[in-house]
Amino acid sequence: MKKYTTFAVHLSVSLKIIMYKKYFKRVFDVVLSVTALLILSPLLLVILVPLLFIGKYPLFFIQERVGYKNKMFKIIKLNTMYRNSDGGGKNSLSTDDDARVIPFRRFLRKTKIDELPQLLNILQGSMSIVGARPQMLVDFYKYPPEVQKRIYDTHPGITGIGSIIFRNEEKWISSAKGDKHAFYREHISPYKGSVELWYQDNISFKTDILIIFITACVLINPKWDDLVYKAFKDLPPKPEVFNNNKSTINELKECLSS
Repeated sequence: MKKYTTFAVHLSVSLKIIMYKKYFKRVFDVVLSVTALLILSPLLLVILVPLLFIGKYPLFFIQERVGYKNKMFKIIKLNTMYRNSDGGGKNSLSTDDDARVIPFRRFLRKTKIDELPQLLNILQGSMSIVGARPQMLVDFYKYPPEVQKRIYDTHPGITGIGSIIFRNEEKWISSAKGDKHAFYREHISPYKGSVELWYQDNISFKTDILIIFITACVLINPKWDDLVYKAFKDLPPKPEVFNNNKSTINELKECLSS
């Protein structure tokens, strides 16, 4: 009897996850995106109007990225770089204090405000609130084959496990010696891929809510990015190359009190 009870519990949990992935996650995305657009539209207007009149550069940046089931789609961002700075898709890696970034738009990248137009991608159905970040094709191919097969089994997201852990990716790439693309391929891609596969195996409403909460904490204080390891204790351990020995004591309490 106990065996059948355990089986029924596991079956119930599996059905809930399937229903969430197939139906409720999309509803959650649309509701949250519409709410965010309504709340943040005044902020976007305050930012866009000055850029429109004083800037000689495009307001928006549209680029093809790898999306759901590895199909390409066009991502929308606020433009922060000079024209043709991606080298036709070859110069995909950004570094700290990247010379390609337009100086007076650098704050848009630092605060992640440049990502807000992706709420339109969500309403369009090509992205989700939470998921693996959509990569350029050149960086997608740096993932191990087993990661390429599964990483976009759900829609790519504005935020996610990888987005939180690799918030300092530009600094890590900047401090890497030698070939930056080799460092990305040998260190960043394998670990980023492993945490994104963890997400695919652990996707649920609870997981998504925690990721959104931690993202908000990290936006308030970037030093709180290790909260993700406190919330999800079974995450693949961070390789030593990414450890900076920072203290995370009382970070969750600090975030809750902010």
